[in-house]
Amino acid sequence: MASRSGLRLPADGLVFLAVPDGAVVENAELIAKMRPAEGIAFVHVSGAQGLGALEPLRAHEIGSFHPLQSFPAPRDPSAFRGITVAVDASTPALMRRLRALARALGARPKHVTDRERALYHAAAVFASNFLDVVVWEGVRILMELGWTEAESTAALVPLVEGAVANIRRRGTVGALTGPIRRGDTGTVRLHLEALTRVRHSPSPSVPRRGAAPMNGEEPSQIYRMLALVALEIARQAGLDPAAAERTRKTLVTRALTPDVAATRRRKR
Repeated sequence: MASRSGLRLPADGLVFLAVPDGAVVENAELIAKMRPAEGIAFVHVSGAQGLGALEPLRAHEIGSFHPLQSFPAPRDPSAFRGITVAVDASTPALMRRLRALARALGARPKHVTDRERALYHAAAVFASNFLDVVVWEGVRILMELGWTEAESTAALVPLVEGAVANIRRRGTVGALTGPIRRGDTGTVRLHLEALTRVRHSPSPSVPRRGAAPMNGEEPSQIYRMLALVALEIARQAGLDPAAAERTRKTLVTRALTPDVAATRRRKR
């Protein structure tokens, strides 16, 4: 079956809507107007959208099939091996088909409902997108020392890979290392003092026009927020309560930026 747009639908089987999240509803409405054959089941691959995004196609079996993976280009089927695929379906029969498909690709199917979908996708953003953000911040800080972006990235990526390998082997609590895990408040204080002097531009490679350099507050506050979360992990890993409290006080005590400190000295 073909439409004026050139879209052609089969008489039966599975049809996957591999479109951006915001385009799922629009495409579902377009397909519904084509009056597809009864034997077709429609499945979207959005991580954030639930089955409600396919509401225009409710006359058919509908489902979702979201691989929890960041796919390279060109896409390689081997990228499915060992990953989790979030699945949901309007009927038990379609659920069985989607689970079987995930297993055939070497993946682990996991049922994620509409109500759970937003939190599930937020967790994926933390683990994938925000990892890139944290490395990006590290790259910018190393560039303050005169390193190139390529040198900074090459230096940090093996560190990230080692951390991920440790998480795989030991879990998130067992994998935590560094000054927070040790309760090394002296090192944490040195980090915060150094970060208040950072004045890097918003992007290492493509600075935005008209964007003012940061005054040290942003990188130090990012460090504080992440370090407080790391401290909770360190507590679970067995950090001495007294050391944990000293570290917490160091993190919540707002350090003076160089400009503010200089102003206060002049007023004395």
